[in-house]
Amino acid sequence: MTPSFSLTANVVDVFARSIQPAIVSVEDGRIVAISPTDEATPDPALPYVLPGFVDAHVHVESSLLVPTEFARLAVTHGTVATVSDPHEIGNVLGVAGVEFMLENASHSPFKFCFGAPSCVPATPFETAGAEITAQDIARLFENPKIGYLAEMMNWPGVLHRDADVMQKIAIAQAAGRPVDGHAPGLRADDAAHYASAGISTDHECFTAEEARDKLAVGMKVLIREGSAARNFDALIELMPEHYANLMFCSDDKHPDTLVLGHINQLVQRAVALGHDVFQVLRVACINPVKHYNLPVGLLGEGDPADFIVVKDLRDFEVLQTYLNGELVAEKGQSRLPAAPIAVVNNFHAGPVAAADFQLPAPAAAQPTARVIQCFDGQLITARVDLPAAIADGLVVPNVAEDVLKLAVINRYQPGVAPAVAFIRGFGLQHGALASSVGHDSHNITAVGCDDASLARAVNLVIGAKGGLAAVGADGREILVPLPVAGLMSDQDGTAVAAAYAAVDALAKELGSPLGAPFMTLSFMALLVIPSLKLSDKGLFDGQQFTFVDAVE
Repeated sequence: MTPSFSLTANVVDVFARSIQPAIVSVEDGRIVAISPTDEATPDPALPYVLPGFVDAHVHVESSLLVPTEFARLAVTHGTVATVSDPHEIGNVLGVAGVEFMLENASHSPFKFCFGAPSCVPATPFETAGAEITAQDIARLFENPKIGYLAEMMNWPGVLHRDADVMQKIAIAQAAGRPVDGHAPGLRADDAAHYASAGISTDHECFTAEEARDKLAVGMKVLIREGSAARNFDALIELMPEHYANLMFCSDDKHPDTLVLGHINQLVQRAVALGHDVFQVLRVACINPVKHYNLPVGLLGEGDPADFIVVKDLRDFEVLQTYLNGELVAEKGQSRLPAAPIAVVNNFHAGPVAAADFQLPAPAAAQPTARVIQCFDGQLITARVDLPAAIADGLVVPNVAEDVLKLAVINRYQPGVAPAVAFIRGFGLQHGALASSVGHDSHNITAVGCDDASLARAVNLVIGAKGGLAAVGADGREILVPLPVAGLMSDQDGTAVAAAYAAVDALAKELGSPLGAPFMTLSFMALLVIPSLKLSDKGLFDGQQFTFVDAVE
């Protein structure tokens, strides 16, 4: 049983738009009284108490941490809950992967709301490790811990009212669960048609104009700021007019950035830009709880004692975090204990050789390469047609022009030849990177300057049955093992963050200018976001929805 206690602070009532010194009394994990003092205005000598922050859309797996370890880091930044889509592990292990996340999360007081993955596999154009059917979703919804239908990435299926897609949405509606969206670039009538199918949110808006189209048809817009995709600057102007229908999310957060901050950083940035603090806190604390019906207290009498204590309403330095009346973090230190971590996996790829990555030159006098152009901080890519570099009858990277080789290797079936194409934007001058985190099917994705380096990096990942690897031409190599489904570590979150920082640093020493090279790499196989991506089955044009030749 949680101890009874009381604290005196400036209590922030987001609903009443007021701040007043008061005594907050907690018994048995709930707030039993909020008793104002005689002071009518905030006391500058007191800290501030406010509802905890909520990440409205995140893939916990992208932190490389299991839920309990994610929670141990997140609470230090005042996060008390997440709306978590487990489709990463779902693509690897199916329903068993979702059940793994639920079981691990059960060992933490942190308030995880997991969704039923709607698109596993994401497309028929790649090899996934599992399938989650409409019947599986119906069974998942029998568990009250499954709070929503996770992002419906098959927006063409929604627009065309595909029977399987609509069945999944109908199952969610019948179960009284909201349906999350995922529709990058959808505008005007298409956005309206998408929303009319029952889609309630979108976290993929790249511009304020796109977001306004979706808000106009009743969707809620999530302002995303993760390790790779960062849309805060483009969307924060929506705050004054649309704060009632906005939420903050990270989507994908690597451990090195999670150590530094979470939703608290977005709150601080928004307030620093001059936005109304009550509107910002409505977005960060209240809207996700209301939309997803989360069992999270909102600093009212009778509520679960889920709240945070911050030094001020400018920097939002988190002094304490409480969950159900339990002090779970204080002054940047987590008080949550470590929990046992089971190791589950689905990994069957065998070793590769440098020759496996060779690409014979076509007969054309001057072949053209369809090159993926990646962008820092974005999931979208562009297509650039460039003259192919030829050497000894093979199409090869042109490192001087930042045209590197990209490869995707099927991790679920041994002996399948890698799919190979070319990419610009990674900036490596030598060596290679490889990762078993490759959205959404999580095959092995690698980028490199030469075939030998590609093989070295990929074999490090294969030998560990999952991980992140960086290798240099000088023999240096770093591996971060990810034995849990090839997505997550079984180690302490702080140690994983340090290991990730080391492999990230080597990637940058190899020449990459990207803010998060491994996060960007993980999205180069995400076919549902245009325009050009690579799956284990080949180069895919996300606008034409068809495979194309890498070189012709």
